[in-house]
Amino acid sequence: MMSEKTSGEAPKSRAIVAELPANKSMEAVIAELAASPIPTSAAVTVDFASGAFGEVSLMEAIGVLTDKVAAVKRGDLGGVEATLTAQAVALNSIFGEMARRSAANMGRQVDVCERYMRLALKAQNQCRATLETLAEIKNPPVVIARQANFAAGPQQVNNGIATPASAPAGKKKKAQNKLLESDDGKRLDPRAKSQTIRVNPAMAAMGAVDGAADG
Repeated sequence: MMSEKTSGEAPKSRAIVAELPANKSMEAVIAELAASPIPTSAAVTVDFASGAFGEVSLMEAIGVLTDKVAAVKRGDLGGVEATLTAQAVALNSIFGEMARRSAANMGRQVDVCERYMRLALKAQNQCRATLETLAEIKNPPVVIARQANFAAGPQQVNNGIATPASAPAGKKKKAQNKLLESDDGKRLDPRAKSQTIRVNPAMAAMGAVDGAADG
C-alpha cells in the first residue's frame, strides 16, 4: 500500500512530497533522498538561487535536475555545453570587475590593489579552465594505444624472436647467428671439423711405403 506524505508547515522551498512504501518509514525515505545526488544538489540550488530568484520550490528543482541528468545519460550534452559556456562568461565578468577595482586602488592602497588583482587572476584562470573543458567536450582528444592487455592476472610479453610451440621447455632452439660462419664451410671454432677441399694436386697424399722391400 502506498500513501503520499507531505511535510506540513515547511515553505515550498523546503517542502518534500514523497511516496511512502509500506515497508519503509518516512525517516528512511528522507534519508534516502538526503543520500542521493539529485535531491542534495537541488537543495544547494534552492539555497543559493533564493537571493536572485526568490523562493524556489525544492520539488520543482529536483524535477528539473532529474530531466537534465536523463538528457546526459541519453548522450545529449547540450545542457552541459550551455552550462560551461555561461560559467565562462560569468567568470570573465568577475575578472573584469576585480581588475577594475584593483586599478582603482593602484598607487593609493597597494595591499588592496594586490588582493583585487589576485582575485582577478583567479577568475581568469578558472575561466580558461572552463573553456578548455568545453573544448575537450566538443573535440575529444584522440588517444592511440600501442598495446592493450585485457587479460586478468600476471602476464608475460616476449618481444624477441618467436619460438615454435612444439619445442620442449629448456630446449628451445636458438636463432643462428649467420655472422659467425662463412660460406666456405669454415668455422670460428678451431676444434670443429671442416670439409676437405682440393687445393694443390701436386701435394697429394703418397701411397703406402714398404721400407723393407725398398731397402
